[in-house]
Amino acid sequence: MLKHLFTLIWNKKKQHALLILEMIVSFMVLFAVFTLIVYYYTNYRRPMGFRYDNVLTVSYFSQPGGTANRDSLYNVFQTLRRSVTSMPEVKGMTYVSSNSPFSMNTSGNSIAYNNVQQMTNDYTVDDHFPEVVEARMLEGRWFNANDALGKEQPLVINDVLKEKFFPNESALGKTIQLGDRQHRIVGVVQTLKDKGDYAPLKAGIYQRVGDSSLMNRVMISYQPGADAGFESRLFKTFSGALKTSTIEIERLTEKRVDMNNTTLVPMILLLVVGGFLIVNVALGVFGVLWYNVSRRRAEIGLRRAVGATGNSISGQIVSETLVLSTFALIIGVFFAVQFPLLNLFDMAAGVYITAILLSVLFIYLLVVICAFYPGRQAAQIYPAVALHED
Repeated sequence: MLKHLFTLIWNKKKQHALLILEMIVSFMVLFAVFTLIVYYYTNYRRPMGFRYDNVLTVSYFSQPGGTANRDSLYNVFQTLRRSVTSMPEVKGMTYVSSNSPFSMNTSGNSIAYNNVQQMTNDYTVDDHFPEVVEARMLEGRWFNANDALGKEQPLVINDVLKEKFFPNESALGKTIQLGDRQHRIVGVVQTLKDKGDYAPLKAGIYQRVGDSSLMNRVMISYQPGADAGFESRLFKTFSGALKTSTIEIERLTEKRVDMNNTTLVPMILLLVVGGFLIVNVALGVFGVLWYNVSRRRAEIGLRRAVGATGNSISGQIVSETLVLSTFALIIGVFFAVQFPLLNLFDMAAGVYITAILLSVLFIYLLVVICAFYPGRQAAQIYPAVALHED
């Protein structure tokens, strides 16, 4: 039976060539869409690694008071910290670099260990950062004031970097080359998904800043029951301390939504393009099958006359369509498997394999749906009527 179906399709290969090409293109578009969906879903399932609700970021631009005196600036920022943390709604405050969670800013650096180079996200924060965002320490500790006295600069790394450099051993006490200086690892923190729910986990390092006047952003965690006037009082506090600075207050929950929307744009565009293409292919498959049934009325009538049942006729139409789609999928899968084999776009092989399987199942489901109605119409052709028309 299967050999007979292949023979029928092969004898009409010129008529089916365009349909096969459409299926191949559809498969590749579906493969791209499902790859992004599986990739984003895999990233989404990973834990955030920090708390973002009830957390504000306060950005300020230009130095306060128009002075460049380091001691004066240091006193201003220490006074600001005391003023903010004394507010009853505030749970904690930390000075951070501009690439804070859910910001569009990024900062990278190249580090080396045993002559192996690795690009990482580079964060500069103070001693209070894990308290504000409730980051989880997996090994060792966070920075403290005693680190300012050591010869080697302290460094905290995330678990992604730890697995790259120290997969089967502790990272504590190891020395990493950063620029022209040596940094000693004092702790390993769980990786923060600071670029949104759908962003991949990347290697990162945290450097300690001892002088808060070098920073231009703070993060503040506050009590869940803080009233609407809290941000207003916070703005006045910052404006009073940083008189010449422009103050901007943002909620991490809102920044997270903006970041997620930006990340999802490529997938939404692919879904729209893929949707139009799939509709066109579905209409093409349906039209071709309908036309073939009309042209093969005499053949179908003869089969019915020699004893073929309506279900067998319907099954033959659906089976021919499945065999036709199999030709297209064999070619499409051949190109798709090159992505995991060549490790393109630095995605896990499991993401590509899952996307291939989902795309194959979707194509088969599509052609079965498109072939079902023409198959039922063919099953209702009566032998006498079909032979008489011929």
